[in-house]
Parts: sequence; structure tokens; C-alpha cells
Amino acid sequence: MPMWIVHAPEGVYSAEDKKKISEAITSIYVEFVDLPKFYVVVRFDEYPPDSMWLGGELANDFVRFVVDHIARQMDDPAFRELCMTVVCDRLAPFTTARGLRTEIHIDETAMDLWRVNGLKPPPPLSEAEKQWAIDNAPSPYELADAG
Repeated sequence: MPMWIVHAPEGVYSAEDKKKISEAITSIYVEFVDLPKFYVVVRFDEYPPDSMWLGGELANDFVRFVVDHIARQMDDPAFRELCMTVVCDRLAPFTTARGLRTEIHIDETAMDLWRVNGLKPPPPLSEAEKQWAIDNAPSPYELADAG
């Protein structure tokens, strides 16, 4: 699962903005790596004015995206570069195009350290994972469907 935490000043994003940002983020994972939509989690953490400082200077125009990847790993440097380019492009209407300073980083966690509703997620691109995508929800699966 990718877990995105968006740290932003209060009021920078409307409810509609948050919906559009979440849809843009989700579409990246569905289009590029065939993840089930429900794997993608986006949380907005808003901070009060005068709470963020960069280099000792007040930064009421700063948004930081912190991402944890579990369901897929980016082992190939070229794919990592593509990922960062796509992410920056998809976020630009909500960040740089609005004059906001922004930062993003992605951490990756081993897939065997992850459970969904107590279930071990099926292997990437397996029939079981495809079923989870169709259902947009986790369900028990047989090992034969996981290979």
C-alpha cells in the first residue's frame, strides 16, 4: 500500500482539492503498477499558520508529501526517476502552479511486514490481487490463486 501524508498549512486545500489530489495520487498507482484502488491511502495533516519553518524562516507556503510504499518496490533507478517525474507532474496543479513550495520523499517497506484486515496481501499481479482490485476490498484467498 502506498500511504501518503500531506503536511499543509490550514486552509491551503479545500475539500474538493483534497478529493482531486487523492484521485490524482490513486490514478498513478492504478495506471502504472495495477494496484487495487483501496491500497492507496492519503491523509491530510494541516498545521496552523506560523507553525512551519524552513531554514529558520517562516514558511506558510510549504507543503510536504511523505510517502510509504509497501505493495510495490522500485528497484530500478530509471523507474524511480519516472515515478518522481510523474508524481511531481500530477501534483503540480496543487503545488508549484499555486506558488507553493513543496517537498516529497518516498520510503519503502518490505511487503512481508504488511497486513490488510489481518490478511497477508497476495503477491503483486497475482490472480488474488487482481480479484482484490475488482472487489476494491481484501478477501481471503487460496495459495493457488496467489502464484
